[in-house]
Amino acid sequence: MKTAKARFRFKGGVHPAYHKELSCAAPVRDLPLPGLLAVSMSQHLGAPAKCLVKPGDRVERGMKIGEKNGFISCAVHSPAAGVVKSVETVPTATGAMAPAVFIETDPSAKGGVRLPRIDWRKASPADIVQRAEECGICGMGGAGFPTAVKISPPKGSKCDFLILNGAECEPYLTADHRLMLECPERVRVGAEILRRALGGPAVRIAVEENKPDAIAALEKAFAGIDGDVEITVLPCLYPQGSEKHQIRAVTGRIVPEGALPISTGCVVENVSTAAALADAVEAGEPLVSRITAVTGDGVSSPCNVRAPVGTRYSELCAFAGGETGKVAKVISGGPMMGFNVPNLDIPTTKTTSGLLFLTEASVFEYSSSPCIGCGRCMRACPMNLSPAEISRCVESGDIGGAEALWVMDCIECGSCSFSCPARRDITQHCRRAKASIRAARAIEAAKAKAAAKA
Repeated sequence: MKTAKARFRFKGGVHPAYHKELSCAAPVRDLPLPGLLAVSMSQHLGAPAKCLVKPGDRVERGMKIGEKNGFISCAVHSPAAGVVKSVETVPTATGAMAPAVFIETDPSAKGGVRLPRIDWRKASPADIVQRAEECGICGMGGAGFPTAVKISPPKGSKCDFLILNGAECEPYLTADHRLMLECPERVRVGAEILRRALGGPAVRIAVEENKPDAIAALEKAFAGIDGDVEITVLPCLYPQGSEKHQIRAVTGRIVPEGALPISTGCVVENVSTAAALADAVEAGEPLVSRITAVTGDGVSSPCNVRAPVGTRYSELCAFAGGETGKVAKVISGGPMMGFNVPNLDIPTTKTTSGLLFLTEASVFEYSSSPCIGCGRCMRACPMNLSPAEISRCVESGDIGGAEALWVMDCIECGSCSFSCPARRDITQHCRRAKASIRAARAIEAAKAKAAAKA
């Protein structure tokens, strides 16, 4: 095992103020079990899970309460023992509506449902994939792509590099940092399990250089590991944690437009996902909790907290000492790609990496001005797009023009809006265009399906 600086650099990117000092030194603490949990059936990319319980049912910790409902979907398990109070459709952090199971928890309950331990050193790749699916493991650093799908490369594909993403490049967020610092051995076990599932590729653990303590902890944990393993130290550059850009920075390979990382022989998994898979395989533990950074100048004591999924944001806020000052904005996730939330009743999910409270001193209102043609958004765009041109197309209602300018390749990182001196809502324009294009494509697909049946 060795440690080396990244040999490549992707085009574009920006350098926002990181503000990680607010919570990066705060050890992970466990949240006392809330009296009520709201466990969403939409905790991952793809179709929401199919609810398996009804009001009045008794559930145990680790019991499956939602089964995967399609190829891109994940199982959902109860984070605690208790009784199902209701099943309601509630908003998620993105504003979408999804069913959620409300559980009145039983703090006196012991144990829970666990699957038998697997000896991963002897297990087949299929055994590991099945365990990831059974335990509802999904990506914990972004959209929540189902892990069982990601570690099952299509026939004819070969994984050359397994990249563990520990960049955590979003400002304020520190959950992955603390995991690497406090539980590096779980990251190592997860890496070895993933490597076995993928047929023994080279392993690269990608960490930004602003986390020297985490790098040192990983070096110690990975000492003596067999095979081609490297901790790759990345320069601080947002969006360094983006899958495609991390592949470029770590391996020099470029993922083609519209293609998946496996097309270049790479699979990227978040370090928290690797640790969760280790728990699923070695302890039979479903993914029912996660570390969340509760931070910003709007909470009294910024912290990193391990909480059951389904915990309401209000509980996390109270655990961090409550609001301080006049909070003007609450963001689920980071300030670049997170979502502004209207209230604190929204529950956490497997992908809730951070909850950010900002006071009036940290935010400001602005008005957009016409594009001045400076080109800063083009220089900042890590996807080599023309954000200003796309923005103008959307403003004029020319969604077809935006599509022709490859808006569907936009990763919505926010670099264009961040760098725009005219404060144009470029990222939101890209999101609007992508939503319109997806809706149009869905309509066309439905028409084609109906025509085929006729």
